[in-house]
Amino acid sequence: MKSIFRAAILLPLPLALSLCSTGYASPINDTVPTPEAISQLEIRAQQADPREQCFLYTELVHSMTEMAGKQILAGEPEQASATLKKIEHYAHLIHLGLARDSKRLKNAELLMHHTTHRLGDYMHAASSDDREVLQSTLKRLDQVQDEILTQVFAH
Repeated sequence: MKSIFRAAILLPLPLALSLCSTGYASPINDTVPTPEAISQLEIRAQQADPREQCFLYTELVHSMTEMAGKQILAGEPEQASATLKKIEHYAHLIHLGLARDSKRLKNAELLMHHTTHRLGDYMHAASSDDREVLQSTLKRLDQVQDEILTQVFAH
């Protein structure tokens, strides 16, 4: 266990926190999901126990962020804009679900932190026309991340 803590000192903060809290690094999947995988995750989140929905919707936001990034980089602004609007919708559902005694809040916070960072990276690669929607979505996700973090410290 000591070697894990020594290694955590050399790692970026989110990864170091995940090492300390879980005892091992569980990598975040940055692959672009298929539309079928997104649909399955949407159904799973909608049908989940209310305490599980916060984390599942966070997973969904992360997956959709990867999809939006791919669309931005491929020069598909209309599809990216539609995906970003869905991300904002699911961010709102995360916000609503935080009032419940949610499970896996720390995992949700780490994943949301990673997601906002990735969206920021995509914003730098986007054209100036696409940045307004990206900035709006990023602002909303930053708010949700702050709310999740507040809940983590409250528990």
